[in-house]
Amino acid sequence: MAQSKKQNIIPKEQAVFWMDRDGTWHNEHGKLAHPKIIKYFNQSIHKDDQGYFLCQTMNDVEEKVYFPYQDTAVFVVDLVKKDTGIELTLNTLDIIALDPGALYIEEDALFMETEAHLVKFTQKALARMSSFLTETSQGLALNIGRTQTVIREK
Repeated sequence: MAQSKKQNIIPKEQAVFWMDRDGTWHNEHGKLAHPKIIKYFNQSIHKDDQGYFLCQTMNDVEEKVYFPYQDTAVFVVDLVKKDTGIELTLNTLDIIALDPGALYIEEDALFMETEAHLVKFTQKALARMSSFLTETSQGLALNIGRTQTVIREK
C-alpha cells in the first residue's frame, strides 16, 4: 500500500522571501544574490488555485511555500531564434514558443499570456528581442520572418 506524503503548507503571509516585479528574489536582508539559490528557487516555482509557491520534498514531507509577488512569478530570461520561430527560456527553465498574438505592453513592460501563466519579459530578454521589434504607425510591432504583428497595449 502506497503511503501519501505529508504536506507542510506555508501561506504567503508567513513566507520569509518574496519576488519583486522584475523577478528578483528578496528576503528581510535584501536581494538574494547567490546564483545557485536563485536558480533553485526559480526551478521550484509551481502554481495552483492558491497562487505561486515553491515546492520541495524532504524525506516524506512535501513543503509548499506560497510567496508574495507582483504581476507574475514567471519571466522570460532568454530567447533563441529558431527556423520555426522564437523559443523563450523562462526563469523556471521551461522553454515555450513565442506567441506574437498573446503579447501585450503594460506600463512599459512586455507580457505574454499563456494558458498556464502570465509571463513577463526581463530587461535582458527585451534587449535580446529588440532586433525583432519595429516602431510602426500603429505602435510597436514584432517582426518574425515576413510576418509583422502589432503588439497591443493594455
